[in-house]
Amino acid sequence: MKNLVLKETVPFLGDVGDVVKVKDGYARNYLLPQKKALDALPHNIELMQRKKKELEIRMAKEKGRAEAAAVKLQGVACTIYGKVSEGDKLYGSVSVKDIVDQLASQSIEVDKKTVLLEEPIKALGTYTVPIRLHKDVTVDITVEVAVEE
Repeated sequence: MKNLVLKETVPFLGDVGDVVKVKDGYARNYLLPQKKALDALPHNIELMQRKKKELEIRMAKEKGRAEAAAVKLQGVACTIYGKVSEGDKLYGSVSVKDIVDQLASQSIEVDKKTVLLEEPIKALGTYTVPIRLHKDVTVDITVEVAVEE
């Protein structure tokens, strides 16, 4: 078993600056060559603790910005028009790109990766679409799909 200090967050193992005990092969074949960890020497632990504090400060700032953006997005609704066949089914569907474009036309910039649309919308109606601005900040917007005149 080998003691290492993590340089970055490794899923199911730990976060930046954590001192972890892993098997020699995992350290030798994955963590060390990928530069995801350092040997747990006192100066490496101290260095990674400083980096961890810097990262926490940066994450707090990002969360603050995300919360401010969430306040602006609260209650936002957008209407997307589409051609409809019999039975109120859309020709095609409403995708994440359509939602992002519609929000951009309202001067709201959102990255398409943050829109959590499980599957494209294929029918008329009103839908609630979550937008994840930060891992701890998610806001819902209303998307209405209507008939194109």
